[in-house]
Amino acid sequence: MTQSSSPTFVFGLAVAGRAVATSLRARGIEVVVGDDKLSDKHRSFAESIGARVVDIAGDGELQRVMRSVGVLSPAPGVPENHGVIRSARENGVSIQSEIEIAYRFELLHSDEPRPMVAITGTDGKTTTTLMANAMLRAAGLRSEAVGNTEVPLIESLATDAQAFAIECSSFRLEHTEQFRARASAWLNIAPDHLDWHSSYQKYFDAKAKMWANCTSTDVAVAPVDDVNILAVARASAARVVTFGATDGDYRVVGKELCGPSGSIMDISRMKRSLPHDVTNALAAAAVCMESGLASAQHVANALEQFENAPHRIQFVAEIDGVRWFNDSKATSPHAASVALRAFDSIVLIAGGKNKDLDLSQMACEPHRMRAVVAIGMAADEIAQAFSGVCTVVKAENMIAAVSQAQELARRGDVVVLSPGCTSYDWYSNYGERGDDFMKCVRELSGNHR
Repeated sequence: MTQSSSPTFVFGLAVAGRAVATSLRARGIEVVVGDDKLSDKHRSFAESIGARVVDIAGDGELQRVMRSVGVLSPAPGVPENHGVIRSARENGVSIQSEIEIAYRFELLHSDEPRPMVAITGTDGKTTTTLMANAMLRAAGLRSEAVGNTEVPLIESLATDAQAFAIECSSFRLEHTEQFRARASAWLNIAPDHLDWHSSYQKYFDAKAKMWANCTSTDVAVAPVDDVNILAVARASAARVVTFGATDGDYRVVGKELCGPSGSIMDISRMKRSLPHDVTNALAAAAVCMESGLASAQHVANALEQFENAPHRIQFVAEIDGVRWFNDSKATSPHAASVALRAFDSIVLIAGGKNKDLDLSQMACEPHRMRAVVAIGMAADEIAQAFSGVCTVVKAENMIAAVSQAQELARRGDVVVLSPGCTSYDWYSNYGERGDDFMKCVRELSGNHR
């Protein structure tokens, strides 16, 4: 059985938590739910699925509930040092993330779960997962992109999907025990989410869990130039396949994406082919082709039509010879560096709420920097990072940031919002931040017609 006979405690009632609780109840499993900030909406949800609500702020309530449950399923946003996590460990309660519970349910579906490919990494997870899903669909499979996306894996199990492309965040991988995929890629690694993980090593170890349960029939796809990720891949039971911009089993040769069997497609056929688009495409091709789920032709057909997700170096407008890009999804210095390496002369809008990361890494491409507009709670840290590198100004809101960036930019420059920080000072999420930036830019564009 996937779950113990004791109830499951689902803590955190956003998208993933609600999906887990609903799925468990649909299978007749007793559920207790809770949240750091219980609301009437949470209580109504619990009543609608027949779950009991627990307020852990009550005196001794957390210990009482932990002694009564067999499984804790924390939402992805619940950090490893949260009292709920500590209490579960102290009481010997199994901690299982959404993808872990979903995988166990899928094992009950048949002896062999429906094909799964998985993607993790500090940056590029969503895009590569969507690319892989497009490739699977080009191969004629009813495939779904799930996990750390708008649709949790557990919610998608009830559909007629024939395969899954799963985006695996460290938050979801941290609490896995059995989860595995037929083929999986670890794209890259850099310090991130140190406000969630207690250390960089813990963050790295969480990512490594993706390959902990591999068998000899599985494939681990690793970047050829990262010795640490390669070491984890080679220590697993999986067959190792590499990818890289100029080297690896999947690589660029001349102007073509190539795999072990030769050319896959000419890069010019891709709708967008910035350096990271190319390496993401190679990783996605590797998991789909090496798993036997798609051919080179399917990969080429998918990439030819693939549209990148919003807020990821998204073109917004060109005004007076200056191009504007929205990269609001870049919430770490490593993510922002992708945009900084994509252009030759940049006015950068950066800042927000830092995740306890070293923002000095943002100044990784000094020769490309025209100027920086620092925003949000981390404005001083951003200014310090670029001190002596280029002109730095501060803005009190997004309208001011866009206006100042326009004044600093010269014809032929690129202005890019690539914050290197989360949005949780001025906005509720990176999408809201990106939308506001694009609105400000478009208003500026309208004024220049």
